[in-house]
Formats: sequence, C-alpha cells, structure tokens
Amino acid sequence: MQSASDQPEHDYPDHWEADVVLRDGGTARIRPITADDADRLVSFYEQVSDESKYYRFFAPYPRLSAKDVHRFTHHDFVDRVGLAATVGGEFIATVRYDRINDRGLPASAPADEAEVAFLVQDAHQGRGVASALLEHIAAVARERDIRRFAAEVLPANTKMIKVFTDAGYTQKRSFEDGSVRLHLDLEPTDRSLAVQRAREQRAEARSVQRLLTPRSVAVVGAGRAPGGVGRTVLRNLLGAGFTGRVYAVNAALGEAGGTAEAVELDGVPAYPSVAAIGEPVDLAIVAVPAERVPEVVADCGEHGVQGLVVLSAGYAESGAAGRERQRQLVRQARSYGMRIIGPNAFGIINTAAEVSLNASLAPQMPAAGRIGLFTQSGAIGIALLAGLHRRGAGLSSFISAGNRADVSGNDFLQHWYDDPGTDVVLLYLESIGNPRKFTRLARRTAAVKPVVVVKGARHSGSAPPGHRVPVTRVPHATVSALLRQAGVIRVDTVTELVDAGLLLAAQPLPAGPRVAILGNSESLGLLTYDACLTEGLRPLRPLDLTTAAEPADFRDALAAALADETSDAVVVNAIPWVGENGATEFGDGEVLAAALREAVASAPAPTKPVVVVHVEMGGLAEALAAATSTRPTPPDRGTAGAVATRPPAPPTPAAAGPGAAPAPAAGPAANHPTGPAAPTAANHLTGPGAPAGPASSTTPVAPGAIPAYPAAERAVRALAEAVRYGQWRRQAAEPGRVPEYEDIDEAGAAALIERVLGGEDAEPQGVTLDTAQAGELLARYGIAVLPTLPAPTPDAAVSAAARLGYPVALKTTAPHLRHRPDLGGVRLDLASEEQLRAAYAELTEVLGKPEELQPVVQAMVPRGVDTVVRSAIDPAVGAVLSFGLSGAASELLGDTAHRLVPATDRDVAELVRSLRTAPLLFGWRGSAPVDTPALEEVLLRVSRLVDDHPEVVAVSLEPVVVAPRGLSVLGATVRLAPPPPRTDLGPRSLPSYRTA
Repeated sequence: MQSASDQPEHDYPDHWEADVVLRDGGTARIRPITADDADRLVSFYEQVSDESKYYRFFAPYPRLSAKDVHRFTHHDFVDRVGLAATVGGEFIATVRYDRINDRGLPASAPADEAEVAFLVQDAHQGRGVASALLEHIAAVARERDIRRFAAEVLPANTKMIKVFTDAGYTQKRSFEDGSVRLHLDLEPTDRSLAVQRAREQRAEARSVQRLLTPRSVAVVGAGRAPGGVGRTVLRNLLGAGFTGRVYAVNAALGEAGGTAEAVELDGVPAYPSVAAIGEPVDLAIVAVPAERVPEVVADCGEHGVQGLVVLSAGYAESGAAGRERQRQLVRQARSYGMRIIGPNAFGIINTAAEVSLNASLAPQMPAAGRIGLFTQSGAIGIALLAGLHRRGAGLSSFISAGNRADVSGNDFLQHWYDDPGTDVVLLYLESIGNPRKFTRLARRTAAVKPVVVVKGARHSGSAPPGHRVPVTRVPHATVSALLRQAGVIRVDTVTELVDAGLLLAAQPLPAGPRVAILGNSESLGLLTYDACLTEGLRPLRPLDLTTAAEPADFRDALAAALADETSDAVVVNAIPWVGENGATEFGDGEVLAAALREAVASAPAPTKPVVVVHVEMGGLAEALAAATSTRPTPPDRGTAGAVATRPPAPPTPAAAGPGAAPAPAAGPAANHPTGPAAPTAANHLTGPGAPAGPASSTTPVAPGAIPAYPAAERAVRALAEAVRYGQWRRQAAEPGRVPEYEDIDEAGAAALIERVLGGEDAEPQGVTLDTAQAGELLARYGIAVLPTLPAPTPDAAVSAAARLGYPVALKTTAPHLRHRPDLGGVRLDLASEEQLRAAYAELTEVLGKPEELQPVVQAMVPRGVDTVVRSAIDPAVGAVLSFGLSGAASELLGDTAHRLVPATDRDVAELVRSLRTAPLLFGWRGSAPVDTPALEEVLLRVSRLVDDHPEVVAVSLEPVVVAPRGLSVLGATVRLAPPPPRTDLGPRSLPSYRTA
C-alpha cells in the first residue's frame, strides 16, 4: 500500500509508451516505471555485471536494497521520472531523471535542470538501447519544462560518454573529482535531428534486412495433405532453392502425443511447434487461422524468432473485432522484439543468389534484377510480378504487406535507400500511414535512385479496410503535387508503374526534354510527336525511314541519333515490313532487335535513353527484353532445396510444386545508383566507377537492352517521367534556400499569438483573427494588407473614402459574395462622392440590404493579375503552401499548386510557374508581365510565418493583385490554434497500437 507521499502527482502517462527499433533491427518497448515493477527491477539488476553496476553507482553495489527498489520504482512523473526498455515484458535497460536546482539538490519547477542516469544489461549493450532511451527521456523532460540534463560519468565508462556526445545536443563537458561532468541542452538542434534520423534509418533498414535474409525459415501451418496456404509457401520456398534451413510446423503432429523422431513434409523436417525444432529460427511464415495466431506468436517469441510473415486473414479488413485482433497481434509480437509483415500478406521474395527466398504465394521465383517492389495488395502484386516478368524486368526484392500493421513502405524505403542491389523502387500504395515521414524518406531515396508510386483508393475518401492511417483533408491532387516535390515519380496505373520502372531500370536518365524520333512509319512518328508535345517534351522532326527500311537502316539511324548533340533521348518506331511477295521481313523481330542493340553498343557512352514503340512486331519486345531478363545460375548447394534450372514461367496465383530457377542471362548495367555514396552525374543514375552490387547476385546487362512498348503514348509517358525526374535530380543537387529577411519580427509575432491564444475569449479549437489583428501579425513578417474600412451606410462609405482618398473601390464582404466579382459585388474606380453614393445605392438595390452585404471601402491599387496565396496545416502531411489565380474558373478547374513548408526560393519559383494559367503572369497575348519576384517574396514570407509559428494553422491572402511593378494584398484571413502534435519531430518510435 503506497503512502500519500508515494502517490504519483500525475496519472500514469501512457502517451510516453513507445515501441522502438534498435540498432540490430530488433524491437523493444519503452514505458514509464511504476510501483508494480519492483520484482522486474530486482531481476533486471541481478543480470547486470559488477562492472556495469560500478559504472552506475561509482562503487561496488552487488544488490539493491528495499529502499533503493522503492526509490527507483516510485515516481511523480514530473520531478522524478523513470523509463524502462523491455523485451518479453522484462527490463533490459532503465533511465531516470531527478529535477535539481543550481546547487544540485532535489527541486521542483521552476527549476529546469535534471540529473540523468542509465543502466543497460550487458547482454543488450551495443544494440542502441541507451541512445533510444536518451531520446525518449529528453522528450519527457521537455514536456515537463526541463531544459538541461546533467550527467556524471566515470572516465572509463566510454560507452556511456559516447551515448551523450553522439546525441547531437549542445553540450558542455568538465572533469570534476575524478569523473566527467556533462551538461546537455535538450533543445533539439539540426545535428540532433540528423543523428536521430540516421539512427532511425540504420535500425529500420536492418530490421527489414533481417526479414529478407534469414538463415532459417519455419512455415507454421504447413498441412500434411498437399494444398493449403502453408503447404504452398513451403513448396515455393523449396522450389526457389532457399539457401538456408527450412522447417515445417504443424500442431497436429503433436496432438496424438507425438514421437521423438521428426517426420518430414516435402523432404524437410516437420515439428509440432517452433519450440520442438531445437535450432534457431530467424523467420516464421504464419499460415494458421487467426484465432490460433497468438499461440504461434508466443511460441516464436519465446524461442528467439526475429520476424514474422503473417499470411492469415481475419484481421482489420474484417471489421471491429478484427481491428482489435490486429492491435493485439502487433503488441504481442513487439513485446518479443519481433517485426511483422502483414497480416493478410501475400509474402516476401529476395532474389539474391546467396538467399533465394520465396516466402510468398507466388509459385515461381521472379528473375533476379535491380528493381525493388512493394505492394499493399496481393492481387496487384500478382499482376505486377507477371507484368514485369513478361517485359523481362528482374527484381531484387518483392514485398506484399497486406494490412501492413507493422512493417510498411516506409521501412522498405529505409532499406532500399542504401541497398546496393536495388536501383529502382516501385511502390503500389493504397494508403500512407505516416505521410510526413514517407515524404521525407522518399525525397532522400529519390536523390540517389528513382522512386515510382501508384496510389490506389485515391477517390474513395477513406482508407481501405485493414489500413490504420490518419485522416487527411488534402485533396488527391495536392498529395500528388507534394510527392512530386519530393522527387517521387507519380503515376496513375499499375501499367504505367511497370512502363516507368522498365525504362528507369534499363536506361540512363535523359539530360533534357529534346526527343529524336525515327522509324519506318510516318503515321506512328506523328503520333509519337504529338504524344511528346502532350507530355511537355520537345520533339524533333520525326525521321521517316520509309517502309522499305531494313534493320541496317534502323541501326545506322539510331547510331546517328545517339551521336547527335541536339537530342537527349530517342524513340524508335517499328512496324512490320511486307515485301513484294507479301512475306513479312526481319522475321519475328529478333534481327531488328539485334540491329538496335548493336547501335546502342556502338555509342561512346550510354548517355541517352532509347525506347522502342512496336506495332505487331512478333518477337521484337521479347528479343529486346532478353538482355534484361536476369537470373544467375544457382550454386550447387547439395541440399534438398536444390533444383535443376529451367526457363522462367510467368507467376500465377495458383499453387505449384517445387519450381526451378530460370535460366541465367545478363543482368542490369553497372551504371546505376547503388546507394547514397554513389556519385551522380547530370544525366545518369550514377557516375562512372559506382559499384554494381555483389557479383554473385547479378551480372551486367548486355549492351543495348532496350524497353519496348506497344503504344507511342505509353513509351512517351514513361520517357517524360524520366525527363522530369532527371531534372529534379539535377536541381536536388543544388537545393534552394530559405531567405532571411531582416525586417521579420519573429518575437513580436510570437507575443501577439500568445496574447490571442492566452486570452479569455480563446477557444481550444482556435480563433480567427479580426482584420486588425491579422494585419498586425502579417505586418510583423513584412506583409502589408491594404486598409479596409467598413461602410454600413452611404455616409460611412463617403467618410471612409475621404480618409483613404479617391479613387476607391466599394465591395461586399458577405460570405456568399466574398471573392466573387462575377456576381457583381464590386464597384471599382469610384472617383467622387457622387459616384460612390450611386454605386452604394445600386449594390443595395440589386443584391440586398447593407447589413446583409457588409460593404467595405478600399483605396484603388494598380491593376494587375488577381492571385490567391494560402497556407494550411493538414494533420497528415503538415503545413502546405498553396498558390493560384483568383476567380471561379481557376477554382473550378482545380488550377492550384502546392508545396510543403518551409518553401525555398526554388520551390516558390516552381510554384508560380506550375499553374496552367501561369502564362497570364508572364505577358500572355501581349499583356504586360507582372512583378513575379514580389509575388515570390510574399509566398516565402507566408511560408516563414507558418514555419516559425505552428500556431498559425491557416492563412489566406485573397486577392493579391500583382501589378507590373509591386503588388497589393487586398484581403487577409488568419486562424490561430494550439499547434497539432508533430510526430515526425519526436523521439524515434513505431506507430502506436493502443487498445483504447
């Protein structure tokens, strides 16, 4: 029974609980320590070495006294806080802080310093546990208004000193009385955030690598009779020639008491449980009914399994009960330090020769290649595997994650970012669980290798069944624009996904938009020319080789186009040539394919992409793809899983017996990115000298591997995506900057915001500033809003005009008429009192009473183009800066551009020019160009305001009249609210699955 003094001053802070990925890819749970943890603490301490205890207490300390246990388990969650990292419910590390005053004595607020101390079990040292605990205890301290940590460490305890010094916080170090005294400022810095994200990338990439490269796999739920999901996966594993150990697990084997001797299924040992195997198991494939999964997870977790692929259905996709079952599955697996792919997953594939893992329902192993493929749908995964196989494209790895309750596309982006075996990333997504993080990871990955995304469920207005994601108010078009800003190649269909991936995996990036077109069909050349113009490319006049052209003519024309410096890419069109006797020439296309490959091989350097558009050219696409269909010969492993080689067959959803590895062929070219260290060139995926990955897993693509398309539009669309991506890559090498404006009064703006939100009239959901407050706040950031004076009567209008000076404008501000000049609620250039009174009378006669119209008077400004500048914070993607032209037409057509905040000078320049109506700003049809530099400056200032003050949740400047010289902001609306939580800036953690 706790005494009154022992009772915590605050309720248990369950929001401090978090699952984290550690350096070795395993997981741990971090949570506050409570009075119920006394036995766990004692057990934990008994497993710590004497040396670690000495480092913690600066003296021999073999055991904790009852007083110690009480002190270390009783906290008020304000001045005294303890956190524990747990695996399987048991402590593996602890950290605590005690608030102190300037003399180092226990204190309460407003003291803002605390002493911090760690203890990590020796068996778990080196896993990054202390670094993760430091991030979380620092976040807790900041929440409790503690700004600095003090730590005393023995000089010999170099590991703990390194934890503090490597954290990236501003710190001071001194040597006092034989110990090192460290002081850490807990305010996050650019360096601490960079350190945190680098650790996150390494840990999450390692967790995926453990799933893709197991040394042993157990298939749980492999039935004794042929057929069934578990038995199918078992046979697919063996058919792919998995290089590790394979076990079958079937609980029915032990129901009749079992035997001491193991039985076999498909030639591998079978056991009633993972525990009965008696050997380490790295990965478990779970294919049992959902109600039996918890006992399987416990069996796996208690015997050291590192990861699970859960194929079982019956989870969040099935309703409320399934959602709760899914939460419990994730919590249970994470409690053992395991990560999950699924549930309701299709499986995973790793084609690397040293692994050859097909832990999926795909009966045939894909060809080995350099494309990483992630899908959230098994059906789409099957279609993509088949489509890529038909087109001759190989994969490095494939994941179909189902409900992706734990491992998601973000985790695989972390892995593929520096995976030397992957050059192109293809993603089919139906939802994005953490859009902020996805955008950040996609931008970083796209800087070294292409990321192509197709988004399903774009217009349904809700997440697909089974997907737990934040609700976003941002329209689909906005999300697409933000993804493109991050360098993501955004396509609309899975066909376009394959088209783009094929080109990017086999060809260099184009240096620009100039396209040479050649072929033996004038009509097909014109179609290609039109398609290029539609996609914003700059096609050269098509070269018609005439229908009499032979393969040698194609070879010579392509070689000339590749050598011509006036083009950046080449499209080759080909139709069958019918000779005089009616026979189709160049056979089934193989002769023409050889001629085209010869032309590419003769080029001095592969600097231009080449694509082929073919119409009814039998065998041409297959012949061109042969050089990219890669699958190295599996080594002779001498195991039950080794099989003979045979040509590959397209994947199908049907179950199959033990398959065979496809025949060997050449792999992709070596001039592709292999990770963040690979050098980049202006028009290549990477520069010369970049490594091509392990020689054992892939071989170089034969010179002249060329993607082929059955329609000009598809080829040109893929080429256009490559052109835009290449341009983004070149610009990303020299990113823009966020300008510093000396006239910005950040402190004054903060004081105004605090005054408004702290006022008696402030509401928790926020407040819209009145006209004067909005003008004052914007003025702090150098944005002047034209004064607006109310005109409730004709006399008030005349008085307002006298103050402002003629000529003036009379406008209605009623919500149904605001910013709608097309409805007649605006009268301009009123040069006298007589004209003003007449206009006032006309407005009230036609549109309604003054109290309904809410008329105002403004001074006239120079004429120009009316535009709209907005910014808003979306709970899913963060702050977004938007720009468009004012008027119903632009709104109706959705002609608005968007960028993430903070925007750079390069971002706003692209923002202004990305509108379809942008020519109106640059002198369209003889009109005077407007002052776009002034417009870009306003956009940058709004971006700074929102970025500096997250309480500014919405800004709207409408209209912003941009004249040939200068601009005028005629109206402004600003809304303030308590800032929404920034999940991307907190300590590292996996998505939460609380049951509440």
